[in-house]
Amino acid sequence: MEYEELRELRDKVIELLSEKNFREIKRLINELQPQDSALLLDEMNEKDILPIFRLLSKENAAETFVEMSSDGQELLLNSFTDAELKAVLDEMFLDDTVDIIEEMPANVVKRIIKQSDAQTRKDINEILKYPKDSAGSIMTVEYVSLREQWTVKECFDRIRKIAVDKETIYNCYVTDSKRKLIGTVTVRDLLLHDYDISISEFMKREVISAEANDDKEFVAQQISKYDLSVLPIVDSENRMVGIVTVDDVLDVLEQEATEDISKMAAVTPSTDTYLEQSVWQIWKNRIPWLLILMVSATFTGLIINSFEERLNALSTALFACIPMLMDTGGNAGSQASVTVIRGLALDEIHPRDTLKVLWKELRVSILLALCLSVVCFGKLYLLDGMVFGFDYQWYICLAVSLALFATVVIAKFVGCMMPIIAKVCKLDPAVVASPFITTIVDALSLIIFCFISLAIVPPFLPA
Repeated sequence: MEYEELRELRDKVIELLSEKNFREIKRLINELQPQDSALLLDEMNEKDILPIFRLLSKENAAETFVEMSSDGQELLLNSFTDAELKAVLDEMFLDDTVDIIEEMPANVVKRIIKQSDAQTRKDINEILKYPKDSAGSIMTVEYVSLREQWTVKECFDRIRKIAVDKETIYNCYVTDSKRKLIGTVTVRDLLLHDYDISISEFMKREVISAEANDDKEFVAQQISKYDLSVLPIVDSENRMVGIVTVDDVLDVLEQEATEDISKMAAVTPSTDTYLEQSVWQIWKNRIPWLLILMVSATFTGLIINSFEERLNALSTALFACIPMLMDTGGNAGSQASVTVIRGLALDEIHPRDTLKVLWKELRVSILLALCLSVVCFGKLYLLDGMVFGFDYQWYICLAVSLALFATVVIAKFVGCMMPIIAKVCKLDPAVVASPFITTIVDALSLIIFCFISLAIVPPFLPA
């Protein structure tokens, strides 16, 4: 639903509320997709959210609740009667319940646990014991397990009996009496075989799986790599503990992408949306990085101070080129780093590919540096020097262009190497992206520029 449509619907619902036309509101909101219903509720005044939510059908209510913002969910949870809370929880899948529990304060969590049955409480505690970024933390235990000695008919009987409580029934998992995963079978496989055939005759025994303690980003990569809709999760002894579905993976990919973008922009990642964050929270996320980068940037000032007197003696025009050199070097390094970080994230690049990456970036950097330095020389000498009359003699333009050439080559080297080094050191490559690379390249570009200028310009100056 587009934002303008959402605003129009919100205004219409508010008008209907003032008229107490609840029948029409019920018709309108139950025609919406749960995601759109959630957006609508998040747009409403707090006092109106609960009355509107109560007009949703039983099935839509649970799905809508899952899609709402954490603030909206907390508001409803605090307003629900015990019966309403239990009704919503009964319709929700376990992994969604766990996600909500992780976002809620302790008093709300206690109410949720209290209204859950014994088996659900056990399953919730099982999932909550896994690390936050692990496969176990995003899995659900609501899957269909079968035995290899069962016939197709027995399997269908089992599916019909338990399917209503399972998140997905298309992919079924064959386990032994100790829950060890030995194969998979799909409903399509069952439909294509006779009722009296044992599934051991056609089940797939080569199973792609992940361990519960594996990183959830690895699970997302596995599902993407092998075009899966669901991935079984096992423990260290290959016992089935749950599954991760593709909708959970999409959430993981979105979170990881948001986190990487935040780190590359020198901002501490947050799980809250921008509008949900307070001013103090945004300040807290940004200030540490800005302080670090500010202090590191003072090194460029020290370099300028060290060479200032000698460069001024050559030409004041040289100083006007420093911002261009630093910006171009920083941009060149960022291009290389973003490309490599993305390759590492998608498992397309590995530390063993370092020499391949270096060789490729070296050739690219030479072509880019040659093009940029030629354009820079022409711009300084013809436009700035001859047209605008600034003090850009050909030898000054040459020094600047050569410094630019060297800066771009070195920036590409730094940009592609730092993420790989971070990966080898078990650090997040995104952390060393644009901000730190730009700071390093700024310092290197200044040093290169000063030494090249001092080497090329003095012989051409009048005695």
